[in-house]
Amino acid sequence: MMWLEFAVVAVAIYLGARMGGIGLGVTGMLGMLIFTLGFGLKPADPPLEVMLIILSVVTTAAAMQAAGGMDYLVSVAAKLLRSKPNQITLLGPLVVYIFTMFAGTAHIIYSLLPVISEVATKKRIRPERSLSMAVIAAHFAIVASPVSAATATMLTIVNDGALGLGDILKVSIPATLIGVIAGILFVMKRGKELNDDPEFLERLKDPEFAQSLDVSNENEEKQYSKEAKTSVILFTIGIIAVVLFGSVSSVLPNFAETEGFEPNFVVGANGKIRMAAMIEMTMLGITGLIILLTKTSAAKVAKASLFNSAATATIAVFGVVWMSATFMDANRDVIESGLGGIVTEQPWTFAIALFILAALLFSQAATTKALMPLGVMLGIPYPMLIAFFPAVSGDFVIPGYPTLLAAINMDRTGTTKIGKYVLNHSFMLPGLVTTVVSIVFGILLVQIF
Repeated sequence: MMWLEFAVVAVAIYLGARMGGIGLGVTGMLGMLIFTLGFGLKPADPPLEVMLIILSVVTTAAAMQAAGGMDYLVSVAAKLLRSKPNQITLLGPLVVYIFTMFAGTAHIIYSLLPVISEVATKKRIRPERSLSMAVIAAHFAIVASPVSAATATMLTIVNDGALGLGDILKVSIPATLIGVIAGILFVMKRGKELNDDPEFLERLKDPEFAQSLDVSNENEEKQYSKEAKTSVILFTIGIIAVVLFGSVSSVLPNFAETEGFEPNFVVGANGKIRMAAMIEMTMLGITGLIILLTKTSAAKVAKASLFNSAATATIAVFGVVWMSATFMDANRDVIESGLGGIVTEQPWTFAIALFILAALLFSQAATTKALMPLGVMLGIPYPMLIAFFPAVSGDFVIPGYPTLLAAINMDRTGTTKIGKYVLNHSFMLPGLVTTVVSIVFGILLVQIF
């Protein structure tokens, strides 16, 4: 029966991935209906913490976007990239990594990809090198961000092992940064130089295309309002507060000694407020301050593109994670007996499982919530799970993720592309290099810390 139930999960994920957007959510719910009404399985708890974290954090980023703060950040990045055009293959991915880590969302990359492509093309540096690694850097910066949904989800899991946000970040940040640098070094000389590339030379035969390469998209330096800069400062304060609350639990109130105390969804059995709730309160509180102090209307925040992405991600996580958790709970004994021995002898095989599921789910947060509890159940030490955390960034494998498609469309030279066999695309090899190096260094770092 387990394999039939697994087939339902696999088909639901496949169909949802093909739909895109909220597809994983709705097909996951179809799977839940089949499990509940058809197989008689008891539904697991829905991933409410993850959903609320996604809504809270991305709403704050949307408020910053509505106030003009996101455009201000992009302008700073663009100025830096244009100031060092010869270093675009190095600086492009690193700037994307830092900005994504700060914002907690990879959607900031859409404004940076045109700048990276333009700078590389004008210097006749193969754009595929910087664009491919910029996308990979954005994906891996998610697991290094203190305010991403994936990191917050991971925190709720390792908290049971008495580990905090600082324990995650002191491994995930250096590990993924080293992984990204390794990926950059890998692509430095990848492919033919632009002036020797047959497809680019063919396109140069079009006079209009050749002339367009010399037209700059750089506008006069725009002056950004005080409100835009204020929104960035407030967002930064929110990040610092989240890191403080997640790393120094003593600053949080404890209700264990309160008369008639009972744990609930917000307060744990130890009397401390759960970190997920603190992230939600902090970030939505910062959203309120951004709206009030920058005079940005709440309606404008709701219309921001990032706010729409929050709704999409929430529905996707809701369905697919709930379905996966229900399958796991129903087959816990079989999974433990079947995988326990393998994972105990070869723990690194769990990282492969994380990577494969991430490639199918297109979501670091969903992968973390769906599979990391299984790692705990199989007896993998919490520090080792943190070392494997970068593996949830395997959503670059299937070239259907929006960031990959955006990079391909931004490259007018045609060097960034999907290969003949689909999986041999521009992002595959640099992504695999970054993944392996990040995990290896993660394992080394947990041994040190």
